[in-house]
Amino acid sequence: MGQPDRTPATHRVMRQDDNGNRFLLARGLTRPAAEALAAEYESRGHKQLYWIEAEDPDGPAQPEGTRAP
Repeated sequence: MGQPDRTPATHRVMRQDDNGNRFLLARGLTRPAAEALAAEYESRGHKQLYWIEAEDPDGPAQPEGTRAP
């Protein structure tokens, strides 16, 4: 039997503004680093929505429908 893939999943931090525009803020992060960065942005008090997503290693570098910050 083969060894399971133990490569840690990478995550990205996303933001949505008041107009519904989505932006990729950071990518290639570990889950704890992505959570910490999203929490840091949220603590700044802006009325934005921040979240993290697991990245698909075979997917595009930037999620569909997003803009560069």
